[in-house]
Parts: sequence; structure tokens; C-alpha cells
Amino acid sequence: MNERHYTYILASKRNGALYVGVTTNLVETVLDHKCNMIVGITSQYAIHQLVFFERHKDAGSALLREQAIRQMHRIWKLDLIEQNNPDWRDLYAEITDSAVLPEPCHPAA
Repeated sequence: MNERHYTYILASKRNGALYVGVTTNLVETVLDHKCNMIVGITSQYAIHQLVFFERHKDAGSALLREQAIRQMHRIWKLDLIEQNNPDWRDLYAEITDSAVLPEPCHPAA
């Protein structure tokens, strides 16, 4: 099986609220967060910007990395983001080759 496994961090804004997750379909999962299809903290606090992600060879390593990031102090998470994405760009456009969200998704700003 040639699945892809990702660990990712979403943010509400630069230095804002953070969410750490793991998925096998990064594009679809981030879109679900952006469209508030996933009820919880990301929809409640508009945590919609993909600011960090890593690809892993298997589910086990992705889950271990997710747990490790979740246990990090906030300052270490911010540093991890800054090292890889110093401008805090929303990386969604890079993983989809499109900055435009499909209709009828219009996430809260």
C-alpha cells in the first residue's frame, strides 16, 4: 500500500491558536477544516491556515510525531513553524496549486 501520512499544524493567525493533526489526505483534511466541516476547536476559533506539515512513510511515525508536537511547549511549536515557514504563509495554496477554495466553501475569516 502506498499511502501518504502527514502531520500538520493549523493556525488562526501568526502566533495565534494552533491545532496539530495527522491525516492520510492533507488536501481534503485542510479543506474540511477551512470549510468548518470538522466541528471542534478549529471551527470554533477559525483555525484554518496550514502553516506546517511533514510527510511520513507510515501511520505509526506520523502518529508518533503528532504526539511529540502536541506535547511540545508552545514556544517550541512556534519555533518549528518559524524554521519552516517564517512568513506564516497559508500552505494550502502550495499543496493544491490553487489559492481559491471550491464553491460553496467560504470559511469564516
